[in-house]
Amino acid sequence: MDALLRFLTSHAAGGRVSLKAQMVAAERFCLSPARVEEEILVSGLVPERYVRNAQTVTPVMQLVLLRSRAAVIGCGGLGGYVIEELSRIGVGTIVAVDPDTFEEHNLNRQILADMTTLGDPKVVAAVRRVSAINPAVTVIPHRTTLTAENAGELLAGAQVAVDGLDSIRDRLVLAEACGALGIPLVHGSIAGWYGQLTTQFPGEQTLQAAFASCDQEQGVERELGCLSCTAALVASMEAAEAVKIILNEGAPLRKRLVSVNLLDMDMGETPIEG
Repeated sequence: MDALLRFLTSHAAGGRVSLKAQMVAAERFCLSPARVEEEILVSGLVPERYVRNAQTVTPVMQLVLLRSRAAVIGCGGLGGYVIEELSRIGVGTIVAVDPDTFEEHNLNRQILADMTTLGDPKVVAAVRRVSAINPAVTVIPHRTTLTAENAGELLAGAQVAVDGLDSIRDRLVLAEACGALGIPLVHGSIAGWYGQLTTQFPGEQTLQAAFASCDQEQGVERELGCLSCTAALVASMEAAEAVKIILNEGAPLRKRLVSVNLLDMDMGETPIEG
């Protein structure tokens, strides 16, 4: 690796290594872009793409993100934006789980949906999208539904799981699986102008308590639909929670449910014991 370090140092400008130099190094030394990026960060240099992160997410934190794994369950309105943002901030491995393909009604809000991806599996579109954004990030696609039986395999090695689902039943399955596996779960859901967000840590029953009075398969999104602005906002909040958990920074939304009302531009918080 001495030769790689010499190459990176000689091609660094002001401690920054360009994407072009990173990709040339990967080809020259027969390494993955992620392995080269790791060496850049270990050596005290910074990939040019993360320069605007560096005042908040230090190079040491950036290395933690690169070596981390997040599981995104559901790759539609919420999950697609979460995958986009986690890949841009540099989470090294993203497990994408979703059984569905894109349909026309997804075009109103899902960032991975466009006229060229209609009919494509959502997880396949996620792989393509991330490969075009950040070659150091690996997306592991699973075109399936997470169940109690396969959750252990799908969530293995993840530091955090993110809920991009639209079914209360599936959310509760995910919550139980994360609890059993010791994985923090970031939950988000949207309906029309409204959204909510919370984070459940192992040993807690926050989501079970939040949905205890619900007797429907889906929530009010069935009646109100889903808007792009609401999806983008709540997903961004989910991504922020996931990054905070990975980095052990800030205060996560433990036993607190944040409600968002974009129609009146109002935000509230409700304590949840569970």
